Amino acid sequence: MLKKVLIIDDSPIARKILRSCIPGDRAFEYFEAGDGQSGLQRFQEVRPDLTFTDLTMPVMGGIEALRMMKQDRPEAVIVVCSADIQPKTIDRVMELGAYSMLKKPPSKEALADLLAKVDALLGTTGAP
Repeated sequence: MLKKVLIIDDSPIARKILRSCIPGDRAFEYFEAGDGQSGLQRFQEVRPDLTFTDLTMPVMGGIEALRMMKQDRPEAVIVVCSADIQPKTIDRVMELGAYSMLKKPPSKEALADLLAKVDALLGTTGAP
């Protein structure tokens, strides 16, 4: 079952918006990081059930963080949330193992649908 959520984004406002779009009918344990490197560290410490990451961040970008997170835990469910939704970007993050990509800012409906899919995935495969 989906319990721990990690949000990696250099913008505190973007993190807050994403969190506010997640349906409030369940109590998730939230963790945050402001760049890819600290996000990777939090990912390794917390072992979240679901990770959201931006692409353009200081210190370490989202592409590199995604690559390293999937090397560390290939089964991890990682969603890229970015304003950059060009086909080549989507192809690249999916090749690296992203579960999905959401356009920033996400809608409440898109996040509710995504959470239902992740819950179904975790329910059948066990928590990552």
